[in-house]
Amino acid sequence: MERVLDPLDLSRSAGAAAAEQIRDAIVDGRLEPGRRLKEEQLASELGISRTPVREALLVLQAEGLVDALPNRGSTVRTYARRDLEEMYELREVLEGHAARRAAARVSGADLRALRASCERFTELVQGRDVRALVTENGVFHQAILAAAGSERLAAMLREVVSLPLVYRSYVWYSPEQAAASCAYHHALVETLERGDADAAEATMRRHVRDARDVLLAHLDDEAA
Repeated sequence: MERVLDPLDLSRSAGAAAAEQIRDAIVDGRLEPGRRLKEEQLASELGISRTPVREALLVLQAEGLVDALPNRGSTVRTYARRDLEEMYELREVLEGHAARRAAARVSGADLRALRASCERFTELVQGRDVRALVTENGVFHQAILAAAGSERLAAMLREVVSLPLVYRSYVWYSPEQAAASCAYHHALVETLERGDADAAEATMRRHVRDARDVLLAHLDDEAA
């Protein structure tokens, strides 16, 4: 297996740092769904003993990112199509609500951060750097969530956003689809600037549905 993890920052708890490293590798696709996670190999890559790796895998199992089966060890969890559909339905409702809240609370600093993200996203679409696209998309959505000002909402969204990212729907975006996502981001900023809560929620919900459709279409193609 190719090296997918970086050496740990030893100033932190080894188990917590290992969980963060492995989580990042799962979410950005370096450890894909179904991949077996071997404690010895992960410990070697991280430069630590197997005990904190074992602790990290238990944390990720509790988060729903890892499955552990008797006599088979741990694997990156694979979700059925219906599971992903449900998660995107929840994400649509929650992110739509976040956009609505943000429209009433967004500050000038929030808007500047969102515009800057849109500019970076536009450049990345042209360059087709998939990992950077996924990262910048997260920056944009997190900025709206921050403007919404609800830690409870943020916690709920963390449960339904990281798991679909395991499947990295951006990997299968055509240039046209990536450009459409970019247009959604610009449209969202415009609705927030106007303070139009209805339009902000509706635009965000369409944006999330389109992302869902791209992912599910890819899964259907793979199944066929």
